[in-house]
Amino acid sequence: MKRQLYLAGGLLALGLGLVGVVLPIMPTVPFLLVAVYCFARSNPEWEQRILDHPHWGPQVRDWQERRAISRKAKTLAILAMAAGAVFTWYFLGEPYYFISIAILVVAGGWIATRNE
Repeated sequence: MKRQLYLAGGLLALGLGLVGVVLPIMPTVPFLLVAVYCFARSNPEWEQRILDHPHWGPQVRDWQERRAISRKAKTLAILAMAAGAVFTWYFLGEPYYFISIAILVVAGGWIATRNE
């Protein structure tokens, strides 16, 4: 039963990560980290497929091994959050864009201070 729950969690996280590939507001790698964690406990073959992926694998391994985010990934993540804040300001206006700005400040600040 426990293995099936980890498998379901891994599939859900992988699905959310795939949505993040398409939507600039949604992150990808954090969901892939959750998927790898779940797949390590339910389906090691799928875990390895993510780790071996030519684009996403190095980012996941960097985080697992060194708790590091590359400078390029940091820049893209912060720019995507800034684009989301501008999008929110333009289409939704006040008070909703304050939420986007708060996310940008908190999450962007955290991302910017991680190892490279």
